[in-house]
Amino acid sequence: MKVVLAYSGGLDTSICIKWLMDEYDAEVITLTLNLGQDETDLKKIEEKAKKLGAVKTISLDARAEFIKQYINPSIKANGLYQKTYPLSTALGRPLIAKHLVEVANKQGAECISHGSTGKGNDQVRFELAVRALNPDLNIIAPAREWDLTRDSAIDYAKKHNISVSVGKKNPYSIDVNLWGRSIEAGPLEELTSRPDENIYEWTTSPVKAPDEPKKIVLGFERGLPISLDGVRLDELDLIKKLNKLGGKHGIGRIDTIEDRLVGIKSREIYECPGAKIILYAHYELEKLTLSREQINFKQMVESKWSQMVYYGLWHEPLKNDLDFFIEHTQDTVSGEIGLILYKGNIINASRKSPHSLYDKGLATYELGDRFNHRLAEGFIRLWGLPSEIAARKRKK
Repeated sequence: MKVVLAYSGGLDTSICIKWLMDEYDAEVITLTLNLGQDETDLKKIEEKAKKLGAVKTISLDARAEFIKQYINPSIKANGLYQKTYPLSTALGRPLIAKHLVEVANKQGAECISHGSTGKGNDQVRFELAVRALNPDLNIIAPAREWDLTRDSAIDYAKKHNISVSVGKKNPYSIDVNLWGRSIEAGPLEELTSRPDENIYEWTTSPVKAPDEPKKIVLGFERGLPISLDGVRLDELDLIKKLNKLGGKHGIGRIDTIEDRLVGIKSREIYECPGAKIILYAHYELEKLTLSREQINFKQMVESKWSQMVYYGLWHEPLKNDLDFFIEHTQDTVSGEIGLILYKGNIINASRKSPHSLYDKGLATYELGDRFNHRLAEGFIRLWGLPSEIAARKRKK
């Protein structure tokens, strides 16, 4: 039996190779995608998989596809799950699933496999996407069948001489891609303690961040970032620059209690400097260029869109419908937003757009005010008329 395994080179997927061979007598084909995770050495990961017994290894640079097809829709949707999490891992899973199916079809494999546990979100994200793309494929989830704990996984790796960087003194589960870095498990499960500073790799502590503020100007075209400080950049380079620059100034640390889709609450730590800066600037530009009713309604759509992506419903028809609405709102979202980065804070500095709906003549309290103040009295009476009628009725 041939099995295509989503392989990262970490603890969970490394022990999966051995387990699939022993339990299913499987020929394991590993698939590794570069989604922008820390200068990934794909060749080293392939060598490790072969050493563990994989019959074939495949690696792909999917960064451009990840940006265009997954990150960009999330930027336009101001994608934040529960108003906090920029969906970094959640966005990567349907892309990995897509390539798992393509490789399985090409290699004649009957099954795909992943290293997700039975209480996590990723098992759902992987499997719903696979079912949508090829419902005939079987799915094997070793960690779920095996009912693994973090400690037992580490013990299994040691027993079979599987080299992993995780140990009982460093028990964190970490996932990284271009849009963010997530850290969970281990000491983080104790809610009364602050995370050790050594878990962070992308961000400087705001306390130790530079004392000198950094001003930047982000340019957007139809909802997407295209330039930094007036210099047009490829989006991959732009996000990488903002990850580095934001991280230097302590931007993008997130410590949150999150509702997993399986129904439990978990503590999650994220580092998303580039995502935080881009999403902040994008929303500021929308507030300048979209009408009040567009903004109010789009916020409801964004909440549902983000929830669906988090829940693994990438291929749900409603999500596609929401994509069409969101895309249409971005026609006027072009311009420049100036920001100041300072010790973990993002501060507004300037706003400019050819589609700005801001009218200084109406907004000003100084000379040149064109607003007809006398209209306000009648407006207030009419606006509050239903409430006034109800109040009079209650008095009687």
